[in-house]
Amino acid sequence: MHSFGYRANAVVSFAIIILGMMCAMTSLSDNFNFPSPTADVKVLNINWFQKQPNGNDEVSLTMNISADLSSLFTWNTKQVSLWDGIIQSKEHAKFWSHTTNKYHFTDQGNNLRGKDYNLTLHWHIMPKTGKMFADKIVMTGYSLSENYK
Repeated sequence: MHSFGYRANAVVSFAIIILGMMCAMTSLSDNFNFPSPTADVKVLNINWFQKQPNGNDEVSLTMNISADLSSLFTWNTKQVSLWDGIIQSKEHAKFWSHTTNKYHFTDQGNNLRGKDYNLTLHWHIMPKTGKMFADKIVMTGYSLSENYK
């Protein structure tokens, strides 16, 4: 009746349809996940707060950053991208770092003195299937001094 080619085509087509439906259901299941990551940044030192020769303010900070991003990992999460690194497993999603800011805060002008500022932790989630998405935590309550250092 049907040749081997017709039967193989039917099996492969059916398998691709089932695989596509499973990927769609996996992607949709992420909509029911409500992650609650936490982060805390303590500014230990203002390394320098100066006016550059071109008139702009520039700030360098030393910080302790602790975060728990383990709630971002579901069975569909492949990895989480966070600044210059990649977190590939839930076990590595809790971390602590002592660092200075790689990119200095710069203001076009001299308007940073005595100002409040926020620190924001951004991340991107790469799923095994479905769309990538990004989120952030904004931490408030930081301020600079009135004088250059």
